[in-house]
Amino acid sequence: MPDLMVNGQPVAVSEAGWLEDCRIWTEEIAQAIAAAEGVSLTPEHWEVVREARAYFDEYGLVAEQRVFMKLLKEKFGPERATQQYLYQLFPHGPLKQGNKIAGLPRPKGCS
Repeated sequence: MPDLMVNGQPVAVSEAGWLEDCRIWTEEIAQAIAAAEGVSLTPEHWEVVREARAYFDEYGLVAEQRVFMKLLKEKFGPERATQQYLYQLFPHGPLKQGNKIAGLPRPKGCS
Protein backbone atom coordinates (compact mmCIF):
# COMPACT_ATOMS: atom_id res chain seq x y z
CA MET A 1 0.00 0.00 0.00
CA PRO A 2 1.66 3.27 -1.08
CA ASP A 3 1.68 6.39 1.03
CA LEU A 4 0.90 9.97 0.20
CA MET A 5 3.00 12.50 2.10
CA VAL A 6 0.99 15.25 3.79
CA ASN A 7 2.76 17.75 6.05
CA GLY A 8 5.67 15.32 6.34
CA GLN A 9 3.39 12.46 7.45
CA PRO A 10 2.53 9.36 5.40
CA VAL A 11 -1.15 8.86 4.55
CA ALA A 12 -2.22 5.39 3.36
CA VAL A 13 -3.72 5.28 -0.13
CA SER A 14 -4.51 2.40 -2.48
CA GLU A 15 -2.40 1.56 -5.53
CA ALA A 16 -4.78 3.79 -7.55
CA GLY A 17 -4.40 6.68 -5.07
CA TRP A 18 -7.72 6.35 -3.17
CA LEU A 19 -7.61 7.23 0.53
CA GLU A 20 -7.68 4.00 2.54
CA ASP A 21 -9.59 5.48 5.50
CA CYS A 22 -12.05 8.22 4.53
CA ARG A 23 -12.46 9.19 8.21
CA ILE A 24 -8.99 10.77 8.31
CA TRP A 25 -9.67 13.11 5.36
CA THR A 26 -8.62 16.73 5.73
CA GLU A 27 -8.37 19.59 3.27
CA GLU A 28 -4.58 19.15 3.33
CA ILE A 29 -5.03 15.52 2.27
CA ALA A 30 -7.41 16.68 -0.48
CA GLN A 31 -4.78 19.12 -1.73
CA ALA A 32 -2.15 16.37 -1.82
CA ILE A 33 -4.46 13.98 -3.69
CA ALA A 34 -5.40 16.76 -6.12
CA ALA A 35 -1.73 17.56 -6.74
CA ALA A 36 -1.06 13.87 -7.45
CA GLU A 37 -4.00 13.98 -9.89
CA GLY A 38 -2.67 17.14 -11.56
CA VAL A 39 -5.60 19.27 -10.36
CA SER A 40 -5.17 22.74 -8.84
CA LEU A 41 -8.08 23.23 -6.47
CA THR A 42 -10.14 26.39 -6.97
CA PRO A 43 -13.16 27.55 -4.96
CA GLU A 44 -15.35 25.80 -7.56
CA HIS A 45 -13.52 22.50 -6.97
CA TRP A 46 -13.97 22.90 -3.23
CA GLU A 47 -17.72 23.43 -3.63
CA VAL A 48 -18.04 20.10 -5.44
CA VAL A 49 -15.70 18.29 -3.04
CA ARG A 50 -17.54 19.61 0.02
CA GLU A 51 -20.94 18.69 -1.42
CA ALA A 52 -19.71 15.16 -2.15
CA ARG A 53 -18.44 14.85 1.42
CA ALA A 54 -21.63 16.30 2.89
CA TYR A 55 -23.72 13.77 0.98
CA PHE A 56 -21.47 10.94 2.16
CA ASP A 57 -21.58 12.17 5.76
CA GLU A 58 -25.39 12.36 5.68
CA TYR A 59 -26.18 9.11 3.83
CA GLY A 60 -23.09 6.96 4.39
CA LEU A 61 -22.54 6.37 0.69
CA VAL A 62 -21.17 8.03 -2.41
CA ALA A 63 -23.89 9.81 -4.41
CA GLU A 64 -24.85 8.31 -7.75
CA GLN A 65 -24.11 10.64 -10.63
CA ARG A 66 -27.70 11.68 -11.41
CA VAL A 67 -28.47 12.25 -7.71
CA PHE A 68 -25.34 14.34 -7.32
CA MET A 69 -26.10 16.37 -10.45
CA LYS A 70 -29.58 17.15 -9.09
CA LEU A 71 -28.08 18.21 -5.76
CA LEU A 72 -25.59 20.51 -7.50
CA LYS A 73 -28.33 21.99 -9.67
CA GLU A 74 -30.47 22.79 -6.63
CA LYS A 75 -27.56 24.31 -4.73
CA PHE A 76 -25.56 26.12 -7.45
CA GLY A 77 -27.88 26.43 -10.44
CA PRO A 78 -28.14 24.61 -13.77
CA GLU A 79 -25.00 26.12 -15.33
CA ARG A 80 -22.84 24.49 -12.63
CA ALA A 81 -24.53 21.12 -12.73
CA THR A 82 -23.58 19.94 -16.21
CA GLN A 83 -21.20 17.20 -17.30
CA GLN A 84 -19.22 19.76 -19.28
CA TYR A 85 -18.73 22.00 -16.25
CA LEU A 86 -17.72 19.13 -13.98
CA TYR A 87 -15.31 17.67 -16.55
CA GLN A 88 -13.61 21.08 -16.75
CA LEU A 89 -12.97 20.81 -13.02
CA PHE A 90 -12.18 17.08 -12.94
CA PRO A 91 -10.88 16.02 -16.38
CA HIS A 92 -10.69 12.32 -15.44
CA GLY A 93 -14.32 12.31 -14.40
CA PRO A 94 -16.24 14.04 -11.65
CA LEU A 95 -17.23 10.77 -9.99
CA LYS A 96 -13.77 9.26 -10.15
CA GLN A 97 -11.48 12.23 -9.64
CA GLY A 98 -13.86 14.37 -7.57
CA ASN A 99 -14.62 11.58 -5.11
CA LYS A 100 -10.97 10.59 -4.92
CA ILE A 101 -9.99 14.15 -3.96
CA ALA A 102 -12.91 14.21 -1.50
CA GLY A 103 -11.37 11.16 0.18
CA LEU A 104 -14.47 9.06 -0.41
CA PRO A 105 -14.65 5.34 -1.17
CA ARG A 106 -14.20 4.41 -4.80
CA PRO A 107 -17.61 4.32 -6.53
CA LYS A 108 -18.57 1.07 -8.23
CA GLY A 109 -17.25 0.96 -11.76
CA CYS A 110 -14.40 3.43 -11.16
CA SER A 111 -10.91 2.07 -11.72
